[in-house]
Amino acid sequence: MADGAPPTTSPTAPDEQSARNGVSFLTLGCRLNAYESEVMRRHAEAAGLADAVIVNTCAVTSEAVRQARQAIRRARRERPEASIIVTGCAAQIDPTSFAEMPEVSRVIGNAEKMKAETFVGLDIADTPRVQVNDIMSVRETAAHLVDGIDGRARAFVQVQTGCDHRCTFCIIPYGRGNSRSVPAGEVVDQVKRLVSTGHYEIVLTGVDLTSWGADLPNAPKLGNLVARILKLVPDLNQLRLSSIDAIEIDEALFDLIAHEPRIAPHLHLSFQSGDDMILKRMKRRHSRQDAINLCNRLRDARSEIAFGADLIAGFPTETDEMFANTLASIDACGIDYLHIFPYSPRPGTPAAKMPQVPRDVVKARAARLREKGAERLLLRLDRHAGQSVMALVEAGNRARLPDFAPVRIDGLSPEPGQPALFRLVSRTATDLIGQPA
Repeated sequence: MADGAPPTTSPTAPDEQSARNGVSFLTLGCRLNAYESEVMRRHAEAAGLADAVIVNTCAVTSEAVRQARQAIRRARRERPEASIIVTGCAAQIDPTSFAEMPEVSRVIGNAEKMKAETFVGLDIADTPRVQVNDIMSVRETAAHLVDGIDGRARAFVQVQTGCDHRCTFCIIPYGRGNSRSVPAGEVVDQVKRLVSTGHYEIVLTGVDLTSWGADLPNAPKLGNLVARILKLVPDLNQLRLSSIDAIEIDEALFDLIAHEPRIAPHLHLSFQSGDDMILKRMKRRHSRQDAINLCNRLRDARSEIAFGADLIAGFPTETDEMFANTLASIDACGIDYLHIFPYSPRPGTPAAKMPQVPRDVVKARAARLREKGAERLLLRLDRHAGQSVMALVEAGNRARLPDFAPVRIDGLSPEPGQPALFRLVSRTATDLIGQPA
């Protein structure tokens, strides 16, 4: 799954221009999509595109595709005169079905959406209605200079896209193509620029982040890139890694996560299951014990570290015993932030042809995993009870601790984008309550 740290399953709110004219965005899916929407915003503004809604779709589940269609229809009702431009993974995988929707004006592919020239004349009548090429033919990816994402306290830097793995439940490689890395020098230059414009935290993001470098000369590892960033950008205060594949963490990266204080003590891990048979049927490359060992090693080296994880409930052939193994793995790994996907068959994937678990069982298992996630979150929040802490201030009277614990600000909020000192006076089921100190 693309950058599961964590994905959304519904579109973000349209931006302020959406009421009448101008260009607005509806972004579904992963953080990488949010980053790419900001790149498209820059391109659209430079091209003078006007009166358009760009829907950046997700294809991670059938439900995500359904929600994309729903968002398109709603956008047409709210903006009857606007051009509706559809892009993202769902559009890349099945451009014809989106082009056949009467609400849609244009369909552009995942490679095309990142090119400035695509947006020049996009609202002219004789522009091709569908601009989607073979994503598997794309061999390179480029850095895109973005001064941050509107409304966010942290800046995201895309260092990689695509995926060379073929998990049986996942359609994303066919929307993103094979793994492609941004050269280290370009990444460092972008981080330098973002830090120079005042960003406190930088998040490295990608579809399969830990595969970074495999297609570059001498096949450097992600640990090499992280070390270069930290060395060459000494003014960077906090570096955060988005979703990573546990089996691909190289030793240099492990040592940096364990001992480098400028790396946020929080990892979102792409686990998907805690049962060995299900992991094999998913074509994952780690075992249950691999996951437990990694979490224990990191926690032993850095006690404050927090883990998030993706888990799929009700994968085909999952028995009660297999599900119990996944449920138990949450405590065994010490996972604090869970993102739960109720399995739904995705046409075009091998898992869709496997014996399916009844839908009511899938929903019940997903609900039980969410209950467990709520219990684990409370344990993480309780670790901070009564402390005075530094947290990065976000918009909307929100903040985040380095371990990603959420803080609701009680009182006058400091300026977003910088850390501030808070006294943690209480908590709810989902948030710490912090008063500016």
